[in-house]
Amino acid sequence: MGNACWELYCLEHGIQPDGQMPSDKIRGGGDDSFNTFFSETGAGKHVPRAVFVDLEPTVIDEVRTGTYRQLFHPEQLISGKEDAANNYARGHYTVGKEIIDVVLDRTRKLADQCTGLQGFLIFHSFGGGTGSGFTSLLMERLSVDYGKKSKLEFAVYPAPQVSTAVVEPYNSILTTHTTLEHSDCAFMVDNEAIYDICRRNLDIERPSYTNLNRLIGQIVSSITASLRFDGALNVDLTEFQTNLVPYPRLYNADQKRIKVVNALREMAGEAEDQIPETGAVFTFGKSKFADNIPSMFWLKNDVPLKVACGDEHTAVITAVV
Repeated sequence: MGNACWELYCLEHGIQPDGQMPSDKIRGGGDDSFNTFFSETGAGKHVPRAVFVDLEPTVIDEVRTGTYRQLFHPEQLISGKEDAANNYARGHYTVGKEIIDVVLDRTRKLADQCTGLQGFLIFHSFGGGTGSGFTSLLMERLSVDYGKKSKLEFAVYPAPQVSTAVVEPYNSILTTHTTLEHSDCAFMVDNEAIYDICRRNLDIERPSYTNLNRLIGQIVSSITASLRFDGALNVDLTEFQTNLVPYPRLYNADQKRIKVVNALREMAGEAEDQIPETGAVFTFGKSKFADNIPSMFWLKNDVPLKVACGDEHTAVITAVV
């Protein structure tokens, strides 16, 4: 996924696979805003401000030998010797701990090269052992080392119809709980939805990982465009949090939650209008049940919400999106 994103960034800014840019900068448009994502060496090579990490070498080796192998500094491609075997605990407590110091050291070097560090963009999956366990460990350590610097997640969420491991739901719950206090804003991508888009909209009968990753890359590019090009909205990472996150615990930028809330309000309104007895129960003075439904819900593991709806009645609602 990371390789697909940087491939698209290079195409958008006119940077060649070896990191060089045409001298006239016609393809790049003469705009240097992309330096938020790229650092320029003395030789004029543009190097991504990124670290690729995996607990096993297979995927990272594809980047090392791929078309854009000259784009990345070798120290930015970090891989271990054994994977987490789809086990959150291995990624967080055992195998992941062996490599975390190397990752933080390289991250610190990149941070030192920034003139005004705003925060971190973290790409990972929720279902795998590395994506869940190691990422949660990394975010905990970043919070310790960099205090209140923003951390934005781009996460691939597992789906029942497109599953590679039976333990994906467990990994997802564990990493959601662990990263709750460390993530400022999360952009969720549903695996099954990406497959459906490739099949129905792009007429790709059997989507490959390359197809999926490039589609996700388009999404990420759209979200980060304001950071890489001149504009007035979301010009830094803190503005994402300000504009998209109403409450700290509601950091998932997701449209489904809004639909659930609207549906609940409609159901409550219909009950009040159609059944007089129910309307009496659902009304307390001038306060109606539908008016008391909060504008946002947290995902899955929050305490059920109590909404006042009468003298002696309380409705308990748990919204699972």
